Amino acid sequence: MEFNETMVFSGGMDKSKHIQETLYTVHEALKLKGYNPISQLVGYIMSGDPTYITSHNNARSLISKLERDEILEELFKEYLKDK
Repeated sequence: MEFNETMVFSGGMDKSKHIQETLYTVHEALKLKGYNPISQLVGYIMSGDPTYITSHNNARSLISKLERDEILEELFKEYLKDK
């Protein structure tokens, strides 16, 4: 590599992957506690109220670390992929 080339730093897991893994973890925690995961996630996204998400398996803490607009962006990106 030449001195004038720019190095790219990969700081671990990319944001999309992190959001996906968090959503899978939260979804599973909600299911385990007997909730309808889709309804609970929609309630959280619409209101911003973290009490829609169970604290089981640290799900509430995990999802609270994400921005809701980034979650929506990731959901739309996946849903509309290949369309």
